[in-house]
Amino acid sequence: MDLLDFEAQGLYFENKDTPEVENMIAIASENYASGEAELPLLRAYFLAPNSLNVLVALNRFYYYQHRLDDALAATLKALAVIRPLIDFPEDWRELQPHHLSDTPANLLTQVRLYLFTLKAIGFLNMRLELLDVSKSIFEKLVYLDGKDRIGAKGLLELVIQRQRSFET
Repeated sequence: MDLLDFEAQGLYFENKDTPEVENMIAIASENYASGEAELPLLRAYFLAPNSLNVLVALNRFYYYQHRLDDALAATLKALAVIRPLIDFPEDWRELQPHHLSDTPANLLTQVRLYLFTLKAIGFLNMRLELLDVSKSIFEKLVYLDGKDRIGAKGLLELVIQRQRSFET
């Protein structure tokens, strides 16, 4: 399966949240520079804990604040929200190529979102120096994505280099 050969449909950001949640995200965006963005984002999260718009906003906020543990928590939650939409196994380690190839064409956008979210989890683990977890995630993505459309191969190589640097 070529993960670029599909027509994008059902993009997460096309899903509208309630006006109150959208307002909280807008307020957070306006107040990022002043350092007052977290509270509106958390309010949005409490109002819509399964909103990918909110979870992506939280991930970005925490990542750019260098709060990687918090970014990871938001990203793990996003993966948990996406997974049932495409009927993937609860544990990403159980993913096999047939999970991707058996997915109906109208859900390929969600499959890509899942895989990119898993890649983000691998990347955050790498930044947190949890290299074994990161390596496992990138190995799984490389296994599933033979054409490297998700771009995990280079990250896997970085993790392996980093692990080797600790060995010497």
